Amino acid sequence: MTETSFARHALAEIGQVMDRMSDEAVAEACAEIAQARRVMLYGCGREGLMMRGFAMRLYHLGLDVSVQGDMAAPPLGPGDLLVASAGPGELGTVTSLMRTARNAGADVMLLTAVPDTPAAKHGSRVLNIPAQTMATDARGASRLPMGSVYEGALFILFETMVAQLADRLGANADTMRSRHTNME
Repeated sequence: MTETSFARHALAEIGQVMDRMSDEAVAEACAEIAQARRVMLYGCGREGLMMRGFAMRLYHLGLDVSVQGDMAAPPLGPGDLLVASAGPGELGTVTSLMRTARNAGADVMLLTAVPDTPAAKHGSRVLNIPAQTMATDARGASRLPMGSVYEGALFILFETMVAQLADRLGANADTMRSRHTNME
């Protein structure tokens, strides 16, 4: 397989994941994010990198957003939303943070490829991203390693959610650009 055809194959795999996602569930997730007083995001490893990128775009939209673990992350409480990613379903850190957020009165949105995971009971919403993760890569369904399909799907999902949120919030490229850092 040539590099170009491999790239097309990888994009097709991610596209298939997106095709299997529920448009209604994504729209409902966007509504919940838009209505939250504050949004905090968390993910482990490369999922965490995708979450950081999403946090940046939510900030550009004008939302009060933070990433768990950052020094300036506020406490969560009623009216707030923790959005956590656990592609393989069970990640101890994610489950613990979900419990802490719920105990503080915050809502919790879990993004995962395993919607029936025991951690889901701590979420007020579960958004299923039906992709290969690091926990399922041994089955050989993808030529991409480990959790790359899930992580790539997160990136595409987040970009589509930002577009939907921009429409919902009345943001446009100019308003978003006005919130972009000038310290680069």
